[in-house]
Amino acid sequence: MTLSSYHKSLMEISLPQFVVFDRDGGTRTINNSVIGYYALDLTASNKGKPLEPVRISLSPDKKTVIVKQYTRGLSPTRIPVVGGTVDFASRFGTAAKCAPFQAQE
Repeated sequence: MTLSSYHKSLMEISLPQFVVFDRDGGTRTINNSVIGYYALDLTASNKGKPLEPVRISLSPDKKTVIVKQYTRGLSPTRIPVVGGTVDFASRFGTAAKCAPFQAQE
């Protein structure tokens, strides 16, 4: 899931493929929370992506991806599965445009 904010920073949420896709390439439903990684690139050359572990889950109705940046103690971010604009952190991640969940780029 690639995200971009109006701050010109690039953010990505990465999950292992086996968590998102089954062996045949179909989408898999996430029933429990899983650990993924959040990358925030603030450099002009897009070469500064420190990885931060995050906990990813789906809402009970499967319409929202919940991203919990537990190492920072931030409130969970809720992203519509179909994509949309959300706020991650007030300093760098506001108005982030999110692609649909499970879209391969």
